[in-house]
Amino acid sequence: MARPITSIADLRAIAKRRVPRMFYDYCDSGAWTESTYRENESDFVPIKLRQRVAVDLRNRTLETTMIGEKVSMPVAIAPTGLTGMQHADGEILAARAAEKAGIPFTLSTMSICSIEDVAENTSKPFWFQLYVMKDRDFVSRLIQRAKAAKCSALVLTLDLQILGQRHKDIINGLSTPPRMTIPNIINLATKPRWCFNMLRTNRRTFRNIAGHAKGVTDLRSLSSWTAEQFDPALSWDDVKWIKDQWGGKLILKGILDPEDAQKAAASGADALIVSNHGGRQLDGAVSSISALPAIVDAVGDRIEVLMDGGIRSGQDVLKAVALGAKGVFIGRSFLYGLGAGGEAGVTTCLDIIRKELDITMAFCGLRDIKDVDGRIIARR
Repeated sequence: MARPITSIADLRAIAKRRVPRMFYDYCDSGAWTESTYRENESDFVPIKLRQRVAVDLRNRTLETTMIGEKVSMPVAIAPTGLTGMQHADGEILAARAAEKAGIPFTLSTMSICSIEDVAENTSKPFWFQLYVMKDRDFVSRLIQRAKAAKCSALVLTLDLQILGQRHKDIINGLSTPPRMTIPNIINLATKPRWCFNMLRTNRRTFRNIAGHAKGVTDLRSLSSWTAEQFDPALSWDDVKWIKDQWGGKLILKGILDPEDAQKAAASGADALIVSNHGGRQLDGAVSSISALPAIVDAVGDRIEVLMDGGIRSGQDVLKAVALGAKGVFIGRSFLYGLGAGGEAGVTTCLDIIRKELDITMAFCGLRDIKDVDGRIIARR
């Protein structure tokens, strides 16, 4: 009899067995020493909750809003590159799971399934994440494609002007599709389920880029184009240009400092995401949950504050909301589910987080997620 799946850690263990090493490591790693990656998760542990008793806990609800959109709980699926290499057609499967769960799905620029792929296989608007490339014509066309797909929000990532060094990716020789080195061939031979599913799809490259960027005709040219295109000159003037190009709801991702948070609030964006890119950029940066309270204090109610980084349970969601986040994004947690079991695995991940969030909120004496605030945090 199979062991019951009771936590995100269980999904992680299954994904590690089923996903090829280079793609699992891409998901489950950080930059340099990975200290920020680890602290994103571990810094939730010292935050303690107040347990309350003899409170009527009937008719509980987790429903709220994120950037004005109704959500069944304050959780969105984060944009993650190479999602479709954790499981064949991964972005489509995750988007479907999110749609059924009543939460937002965010598609990455560096996705395997394209904007159009996801739009054709879902029935509700999703969010699109944008990287700023040197080729502004490509960026403009990408924004227009997101508009045509009726994406309801644009998530602009600000913390990837240059790539952080991720040692595991270098060691594994990460590529899409996998580079056929002897170690990678041997590893792929141990992942028959993954290989079988991947053979059944034609989505095995960066489909938002291939066939759309100038001069990109094959995987080699795609690889060199991508490596050269992240723009180190990105500025707040570019944020204004993108806001004008988009014309819809705009979320700024990658804010970790109160001064930058104030600039984000002044930009006219609808929300910001407190994020250190999952510890994959500046190793030694503070964890997202540690940065959250100061950013909430800095911006007040001028801009909606969201958060990602280290969310591995419903308790983590509740703690982030108590410290001022309007909602959170999950990246690795849903990727573990996807790698473990495709769409059903993502659904399992979301069910685990929803149940933990609901029960923990109840133990803290509350029935409505909108009533959660700093009062539930135990002071030492």
